[in-house]
Amino acid sequence: MRIILATEGPRLPAERALEQPCGGVEIATAMLVRALAQGGHAVTVLAGTAAAERDGDGALWAPSAEGAADLVIANRAPKLFKILPKGRRVLWLHNPARYLAKPRHAIPLLLARPRIVVLGPSHRASLPRLFAGAAVEIPLAVAPPFTAGGTAHGPPAPRAVFASNPLRNLDALLAIWAARILPAVPDASLHIYAGAGVYGGPQKLADRAAPVMERAAHTPGVVLCGPQPRAVLAESYARARAMLYLGDPGETFCLAVAEAQAMGLPCILGAEGAVAERVRDGQSGIVARDHDAFAEAAIRILRDDAAWSAMHHAALTQPPPPDWAEVAARFVALARP
Repeated sequence: MRIILATEGPRLPAERALEQPCGGVEIATAMLVRALAQGGHAVTVLAGTAAAERDGDGALWAPSAEGAADLVIANRAPKLFKILPKGRRVLWLHNPARYLAKPRHAIPLLLARPRIVVLGPSHRASLPRLFAGAAVEIPLAVAPPFTAGGTAHGPPAPRAVFASNPLRNLDALLAIWAARILPAVPDASLHIYAGAGVYGGPQKLADRAAPVMERAAHTPGVVLCGPQPRAVLAESYARARAMLYLGDPGETFCLAVAEAQAMGLPCILGAEGAVAERVRDGQSGIVARDHDAFAEAAIRILRDDAAWSAMHHAALTQPPPPDWAEVAARFVALARP
């Protein structure tokens, strides 16, 4: 099958994406391209303006493509259908879908009439009613080294981690940490693996994140680790006690929580966005309905060895999620009538 995917993101094949810090959309795109190519399909990715080049999996990354395809995928932006050739059309969404109601997105979407891939129930709920009937849910999968999972071990030191966009409620987390969590667990530490540079984009993103990171640098018990490759994150999760994340309305899947759970790391979460879909509430993690409940849950998991051990084992023994080969197969199925 000939498959063409168009993206506004960088040229980032899997062999590079797995070795450097990058955002969830970038790693997901790279892993889908790899899985499709390794599945025997002829894959072309339209990205950038540089000369065409093949990656180690055989996918072609190029500025343009000619000739019809069996399946064409626009990554996030409906306007990309303008540069895609004929073929069964799919729009792969990663952000809350309310923006599709704006005319500049709705018009090319109505003209293309694609299937719309969303990542889960809360993501589906964000679709404008006009496009709800075209939606199909295909969740993301974790990528190496998290595919290997973690191993059971005893309770570690009270070290928590945060590994998301610093603009996604890190400021509120720091306030809860300083006012409630650290006074109750004085030997605890919060290791922050974050930085605006992971997500690319305009300088204004880094400018907005700067005050949050400055506050983090001056918050007691906080250790700034910066963006790290996936292998470093996996090792850190294996030594940590909990992932703390309040969630955010912009979360439509949250690979960070999925990766933490794969390593057996209990997650204390807020209720915003799709983060609650990544844990079994009360078993492999806790979904707190307000900041007081979040602080209480964090304190408990950092201090209570029995509670931590139960959640650690629950995370390790939950049914394995789909892998990227399964995700790719579900995309390929969309090419069929």
